[in-house]
Amino acid sequence: MIKRAIYIFAPVVLLAGCSGNVQNPVDRITFRDEPLVRDVETGMSQEQVLAIGGEPSKAAARTVVPGICHDYILNRDGHQQPYYVSFDGSGRVDGQGFLTCDQLEENQRKLHR
Repeated sequence: MIKRAIYIFAPVVLLAGCSGNVQNPVDRITFRDEPLVRDVETGMSQEQVLAIGGEPSKAAARTVVPGICHDYILNRDGHQQPYYVSFDGSGRVDGQGFLTCDQLEENQRKLHR
């Protein structure tokens, strides 16, 4: 009986944990040739990212993890998609993805509770 309950609830719990960081895989395919998506790598400096992607639409200090986050808006065939590049306290890329910086902060806040 207990094993059956574990088999039922374990996948639900695991999937619920991932629900706060949903990124559409179609966006990854649609925007894969955009310079920010294609060329930015973990560990790059903020200056390197600015040379690749230009000025962000918004830049803000991160509150959960020390550093800064840049919001960009990618455009392809009339479809706009938010994209963030986050930097650690030393100004190096530590993350990027198809979310806004606000969504990133919200996800990190949930993880650090």
